[in-house]
Amino acid sequence: MPSWLSAGFQNAYSPLMEQLIFFHDHTMTLIILIISIISYSLISMFVNITPNKFMIESQQLELFWTVSPSLILILIGLPSIKLLYMLDEVFTPNLTIKTIGHQWYWSYEYSDFSNIEFDSYLNNSSLNNEFRLLDVDNKIVIPMNSQIRNLVTAADVLHSWTIPSLGIKVDAVPGRLNQINFLCNTPGVFYGQCSEICGTNHSFMPISMEIIPPSFFVKWLKKNI
Repeated sequence: MPSWLSAGFQNAYSPLMEQLIFFHDHTMTLIILIISIISYSLISMFVNITPNKFMIESQQLELFWTVSPSLILILIGLPSIKLLYMLDEVFTPNLTIKTIGHQWYWSYEYSDFSNIEFDSYLNNSSLNNEFRLLDVDNKIVIPMNSQIRNLVTAADVLHSWTIPSLGIKVDAVPGRLNQINFLCNTPGVFYGQCSEICGTNHSFMPISMEIIPPSFFVKWLKKNI
């Protein structure tokens, strides 16, 4: 969950989100290094009025500023490509869920079971132990440490199914079936919201996912089948 005045990412609770944060920190380190070197060079040029004769025609300096951008792009590009393939890779799923976006609520179907499907609406109750505009009446229940495949589509307009702490964001497009693969390694309740402006009640279709141990998930299945 984000908190007041938090300027960074939410805590990562999936391997994909951990890799996204690592890549962000890696890229920001390189950017800060580049800005520091360029700022130092510019300040030195303005402070030192007398030009440096070795910088006017320096073969070594020209070689450096030709080769170094290529090396920096490689240092950023290789982890980026690896992460893109990890995000798009579809592993053998232990469970498949179909998510349908409506104006303005979500519907879920557990595709591996014939009769588990429900709608998820914003919970309007004012209990103290619930989060305003984030809690729903029917949470998605997912087993921990299991590979989940989520098939996402929409029934009317564009939506976007997003849970930041798990590194999940996929568009729900009418007539198109998008899929995303994820795994959560920590039990708990995780929240998200529609990230596509889908209409007047766009901010009132939250996402709530409950991650539980596999043994409790089996009991939940037996109760709902």
